[in-house]
Amino acid sequence: MQRTEVTTKETIKYRFPQDFWWGSAASATQTEGAANEGGKGKNIWDYWYEQEPNRFFNGVGPEKTSRFYETYQEDIRLMKELGHNSFRMSISWSRMFPEGKGALNQEGADFYNKVIDEMIAAGIEPFVNLYHFDMPLAMQEIGGWENREVVDHFVSYAETCFRLFGDRVKKWFTHNEPIVPVEGGYLYNFHYPEIVDFRKAVQVAYHELLSNAKAIEAYRKLGGDGQIGIVLNLTPSYPRSQHPQDVKASEIADAFFNKSFLDPAVKGEFPPLLVDILREYDYLPKMEQGDVETIKNNTVDLIGVNYYQPRRVKAKEYLPHPDAPFMPERFFDNYEMPGRKMNRHRGWEIYEKGIYDILINLKDNYDNIECFISENGMGVEGEEKFRDENGMIQDDYRIEFIREHLKWMHKAIQEGSNVKGYHLWTFMDNWSWTNAYKNRYGFVSVNLDQNAERTIKKSGYWFKSVTENNGF
Repeated sequence: MQRTEVTTKETIKYRFPQDFWWGSAASATQTEGAANEGGKGKNIWDYWYEQEPNRFFNGVGPEKTSRFYETYQEDIRLMKELGHNSFRMSISWSRMFPEGKGALNQEGADFYNKVIDEMIAAGIEPFVNLYHFDMPLAMQEIGGWENREVVDHFVSYAETCFRLFGDRVKKWFTHNEPIVPVEGGYLYNFHYPEIVDFRKAVQVAYHELLSNAKAIEAYRKLGGDGQIGIVLNLTPSYPRSQHPQDVKASEIADAFFNKSFLDPAVKGEFPPLLVDILREYDYLPKMEQGDVETIKNNTVDLIGVNYYQPRRVKAKEYLPHPDAPFMPERFFDNYEMPGRKMNRHRGWEIYEKGIYDILINLKDNYDNIECFISENGMGVEGEEKFRDENGMIQDDYRIEFIREHLKWMHKAIQEGSNVKGYHLWTFMDNWSWTNAYKNRYGFVSVNLDQNAERTIKKSGYWFKSVTENNGF
């Protein structure tokens, strides 16, 4: 297979700090497959696919996905070949505990032990995330994150992972994008359980935050000697204009979608603007005595930042219908900026400077907490059409996307940002929830028609040269 030429040391314009974390990220449900094998219990995705396969692009469900459960050794070898020194994976709660509680599934624990050992043997540090949208079905049947009891079961599951793997895993994350189960499952109907109910959405968010704090507390009580954090999709809210009403709209959007998790996770306190809105409309969550102290005293050591696109908003133009469900959009309208740069495949704006704005915000307003870009990437539909005569996908658009984001990251580092790494979403093309394999994101192509055959894309070789030179 052709290789792209490796940049020579002399041409490095953007050099990154020593020991920078170069790698990628993936999640259990999106890559493992083997949904009914190895003693794994059902999660909400397995169940939803059984109930409504039509909701999933081309009817492709989670039982196959990218077969990491079988091919992890080959995949880790490819990670090493592409210069990874770190990789963020997630553990499937229902593979460890088929019912979400009770007896440990030893086969599941053995699988993750083998994956972690294989990564370390390859010189790749495992960054391990505990919850990536994949609630065990048995837990959802008692209400999922709506039910406070599930918080305690999650903490027990987390403690088991800390005990079993904590001797080798030194970077832990409680949740990936906790706002997404709130948005998808309880507001906008794109994840199971397909509920549209603002009151439940608030309670779900609150219990996720509480579970984060309690898992951190458990990690420290067990004497964990690594770092524990959370991964948040921080999406800067840009106002249409500097008109006071547009600015206010952007501040409210920011409170709902960014500060709601960022402030409690990092500062141990809730954003006053959001609290005021929830109080005014009588949507404050149910809390118990001691909760506020638990959240205040168990903040994160580091933050993973997922960034794909900006949020652009403007002042509300029409009052919502009095009978319409209560939504965050009661306070702002979304805004499409004329002339915006687009990834037309995904329907998302590409705004590279957003990554800089996030990092400077963390530096200026969050005590310059240690952080890294835990996801950034470009999903493209029909990528097979870019495969050349040698079988390699010529994804120059992905190289440009990564390069332009890294330039803005580099600028933030020069201005003092405490950002320690960059992980692309994702290592190999994976199953993307209801979108299944519609959009491809990986450094490595997965050919579903050829027994999930892996081939490295041009971007993978480009990234290898970046990691070898610690810059480009």
